[in-house]
Amino acid sequence: MSSRRSRSRQSGSSRITDDQINDLVSKLQAILPEIRERTDDKVSASKVLQETCNYIRNLHREVDDLSERLSELLATTEASSAQAAIIRSLLM
Repeated sequence: MSSRRSRSRQSGSSRITDDQINDLVSKLQAILPEIRERTDDKVSASKVLQETCNYIRNLHREVDDLSERLSELLATTEASSAQAAIIRSLLM
């Protein structure tokens, strides 16, 4: 057994196991649209993590874009209207 693995087993439950990592990577793979739509079943853990990062970045961009669009819409809406109140609640 490698010294790294023996040290990780000795340190107790604070370390994550290879099985736990594999389980988490499988869960990510199941929810990522880019990977889920592929027909090949075997995707490396590094590819899954890379796609996860890309997906999160894209979600952040979408949120920023939608917030900007809502702000622009709010600027053209009468401040005391019900529509403005709804937009303000979405921006918070």
